[in-house]
Amino acid sequence: MAVPVQITTTAQNETFGGVTYHIQGELVPALHLELGSTGVYFEHHILLWKDPAVEVALRPMKGAFKRMLAGMPFLLTGASGPGRIAFSRDGAGHVFGLHLRRGMSVDVREHQWLAATEHVDYTFTRVRGAANMLLGGTGFFIDTFSAPAQEGILWLHGYGNVFEVTLAPGEEIDIEPGGWIYKERSVQMQTMFQKLSTGLFASAGQLCWNRFTGPGKIALQTMTWHMEGGE
Repeated sequence: MAVPVQITTTAQNETFGGVTYHIQGELVPALHLELGSTGVYFEHHILLWKDPAVEVALRPMKGAFKRMLAGMPFLLTGASGPGRIAFSRDGAGHVFGLHLRRGMSVDVREHQWLAATEHVDYTFTRVRGAANMLLGGTGFFIDTFSAPAQEGILWLHGYGNVFEVTLAPGEEIDIEPGGWIYKERSVQMQTMFQKLSTGLFASAGQLCWNRFTGPGKIALQTMTWHMEGGE
């Protein structure tokens, strides 16, 4: 298997999908967007600043009020230009953009995305079951972004440093459950448990892994993050 490689997480005057963006800052980076005719949407609590001319409004989403964040409904917010707007997440790490060409789709670990252009579709799925209890009490969410008709951009935040690896068909990698950021939808994921014991009569411990099987690309972060208490 190829060794994960650290990705470039800075961008200046990068244009794709109708939006120009800049990623600035070292410890807690910010994503700056220049909006024209193409709007964006985002989680409402990560907005940093905006030009007064940029309009912000709630973006309707089926099932959003069934998903809670710190006891509050999960809300999507949309922004339209012309003008500039910036986002940041309260955590040290890196921000990077995924350029989704028509037909592309990715799965993203909950609360790892910052924003997406308006032509990118978004849905989410709760992953339940005993094998996922360690990831948030009652399971966790996977956010799915796709570009079915037009190309677009998805911006993600990784805690610590961000690495990517491309798995060949059948290749596998085990990642700590709080350590992955996104995967291409062709990559399969399952939760694995490994028992640890110091002897025949010693008490056993247990490790938990998410095992990913290729083909496809997956990204991981060096600062593992777990949602305390789940959603």
